[in-house]
Amino acid sequence: MSGAGSPVVEVDATGLDVVVIAGRWHDVITDGLIAGAERALGEAGADYRVVRVPGSFELPVAAKAALDAGADAVVALGVIIRGGTPHFEYVSSAATDGLTTVAIETGKPVGFGVLTLDDEQQGLDRAGLPGSKEDKGHEAATAAIATAVLLRELRGN
Repeated sequence: MSGAGSPVVEVDATGLDVVVIAGRWHDVITDGLIAGAERALGEAGADYRVVRVPGSFELPVAAKAALDAGADAVVALGVIIRGGTPHFEYVSSAATDGLTTVAIETGKPVGFGVLTLDDEQQGLDRAGLPGSKEDKGHEAATAAIATAVLLRELRGN
């Protein structure tokens, strides 16, 4: 697992408005990611809401809309499992490139919690469920709010 050596980040996100945007594919894994993000945001005192999009391909446009509407940060959560066609590469690339572009264009953080997996078990191992080795939803939310707080400091807000 790549979670070894991950930092422990504690942040006070009081006053931050965060939107968690999650795809609808692979409900068990996605619901685990959402629960992890909600735990992180609750622990940090952020105001948040959860919205669902059809899949990972739709994450960037929804993230852009949320940030343009005034959200301080977005947590993007999705699950893409490799199949026998190039579809995996196209959707993974579109989601990753799109979310990166949204963050750069808006100047606001997008926590990246899109799991790109070879099989379902890898997702279960990363979803923050009982028995999981990692909690990528929690990590993505923590990264988003820590970056939002840092950006406020850098901008003197």
